[in-house]
Amino acid sequence: MYFKAPKNDFKTIWTRHAVSKMRQYGLSENCLKKLLRNSIRQEEGIAPGTTAIMQVSGSKKHPTEIWLMYQKSGEKIKIITVWRYPGISPKKEIPIPEDIKDFIESIN
Repeated sequence: MYFKAPKNDFKTIWTRHAVSKMRQYGLSENCLKKLLRNSIRQEEGIAPGTTAIMQVSGSKKHPTEIWLMYQKSGEKIKIITVWRYPGISPKKEIPIPEDIKDFIESIN
């Protein structure tokens, strides 16, 4: 399968970590931009000044959630990371995989 990496534009900045996670989970730029416009749930991110948003995907038999963590700076949105959560996550608790937690903690 061919993966096309997203390019930074006047509104959106993509981190290398987010691009590698897009490749890992099979998520496209259009799918994530749609998630930015139409999210089902919004939570405060674990890193200071970040927001995590979610959209349901998958099927009734095998539900999954697509999560995106971003930081807003002025008019630009910086996409920090994305991940796919298997199942349905509990409310008020962001299910972040361990490798992404380690990456975020190494930045701070």
